[in-house]
Formats: sequence, C-alpha cells, structure tokens
Amino acid sequence: MISPADVRREGTPWAEVGAVWALFALVTVEILVTYWRLPWQELYNVTGSGLEGGASRALLFLNFPVALVAIAVLLFLLDRLPSGAERGLALLAIALCAAVFWPKIVDQGSLDARPANAIAAIGVAIALGLTLWRGRRGLTRRLERRPGDPVRLLIVLVLVALALPWMAADLGFSFDGVPVLGTLYQTGELRTQPDVAGFHPAVHHGHHHGMDGVLLVVAALLLSRLLPSVRAGGLRGVLGAYLALMLCYGVGNIANDFWLEQVVKRGWTLWEVSDVTTPKASPAWALIVVAAACLWVLFVLPSVRRQPVS
Repeated sequence: MISPADVRREGTPWAEVGAVWALFALVTVEILVTYWRLPWQELYNVTGSGLEGGASRALLFLNFPVALVAIAVLLFLLDRLPSGAERGLALLAIALCAAVFWPKIVDQGSLDARPANAIAAIGVAIALGLTLWRGRRGLTRRLERRPGDPVRLLIVLVLVALALPWMAADLGFSFDGVPVLGTLYQTGELRTQPDVAGFHPAVHHGHHHGMDGVLLVVAALLLSRLLPSVRAGGLRGVLGAYLALMLCYGVGNIANDFWLEQVVKRGWTLWEVSDVTTPKASPAWALIVVAAACLWVLFVLPSVRRQPVS
C-alpha cells in the first residue's frame, strides 16, 4: 500500500506531462488566433469569425482531442494523488472529459461550439489544475532515457513530415509558391474529391482532424514513457490499454486525412481511407481495436505485474 507521504515525497514527473500540456496549449493559441483573424468562409464548417469564432473553435479543440488526452493524464495522476478528495476530483474530471464520447458533442459537419461543449472543457480545466497542484513543488525527476525512445523519436519525425501542411493550416498559411514544400505537398491548389461538389483547396486553412491524430499519437508516445512508473499494476494495465487505443485511433485519423488530401485529391485514386473520427462498428474500427490490443499484449501486459520503475 502506498502512503500519502510516499506520494508527496516523490512528486510528479513533469517532463512528459508538462510537455503534453505545453503542446496542446500552443495549438490552442494557434487555433484561437487563426479563427479570430480569418473570415469563416476560408475555414472548414464554422460560421463565426473574430474573437467569438476563435473562442468557439478553441473550445471544440478542448473537447477533441484535448479531453481524450486529459483522461490519460488523469489516469496517471490517480496513481500520484495522496488524498481521497484529490482522487475524487480526478474521477469527476474523467467523467466530465468522457462527455466528448456522447454522439454529436463534436460534429465534424458543424464545428461551432455549443453549451454542451463546456462539460468536457471543465474536465480539461480540472485536469490541468490537478497537474499544476501536484507539480507545485517543481520538477522532481529529470528526463531520462527509456526503452523504446529511438523508436518514439523516429515516429515523431515521420509525423512531423506528414503534418507540415496541417501545421501551416493551423497558422492560416499554405505552401503555394514555397520552394520544395510547395512541390512535395499540395495545399492551396483547388481540387475536387469524390462525393463533394465543386472545387476547394486541397488543404483548407484552420485545424484538421489529421493534426488531431498527430497530437494524439505524440501524447501517447510521451505518456507511455511514464507507464513503467505507475505503481498499481491494474491501473498500469488500464492506462496502457487507453494509450494504445489512443495511439491507434490517432494513426487512423492521420491516414484518413493525409490520404484524402495528398493522394485522392491529386487524382491518383478514388479509393479513400475510411473515416474513423466517430467510433462505430466498421472494419476500420475493428482494425484499430485489434492493433491496440496487440500493442497492449506485446508492450503493456509483460509489465503489469512487475515492480514499478522509479
């Protein structure tokens, strides 16, 4: 049994958790500014501009994907919070963040915020508050090498290469006329796609669910470094399963968005990678679940009964 004194003494590893929060804070600001300064007609499935439009899209971002990642952070914090009141607050925050799973809470067909979107955002705020409260004594552990770090780094480098058009879109720019990048990627060129009438930019300005996928994968890779330090074997298994599913779900979103924009819209094929944004009974989602289960069996299950690594 872990005593509250032991938890207080060890503190919270801030390198990984802090990096996750910093990453999402940066993208939230990008979205707020871009949707504030650009007219809504240049963006995707929104109807507001100015500060209201920026705040609306930023609130949606706090629902998806930030609330999904906040659940993983809260699961880790449950192992570190010393008091019953703090753990109860963490469980409440998990329940609030889980509101994002309700149908149509985040609808890709209409990305204007609604009052219901405040529920998951409150959960995210509680998760951030608990993180700051738990880490108020400062950095307690240096960033150390972990098994699998070279593979993690390689994956992140590949993700950055794929995500460059989405990073520019988050800032409201395209690669039109940019040497090399304008040749490698199509962004502002007017293209068509199956089942959608008319011409439109290959990569619209603003935020993309492919970028959400990148952020989910990066967050899962960062937080997976903490998995061996989770003391409770059962919680370690649950968190590992959640991170594996989050990673595979992120990959599915990346594949769908990148393939559509950079392959289908070039006219190379009419076949599209299935949209997996909304969980449903489908072959694509079956593949995500099976892949996550394989990751769990290979990399998490062997560590469930081991002693935690400090």
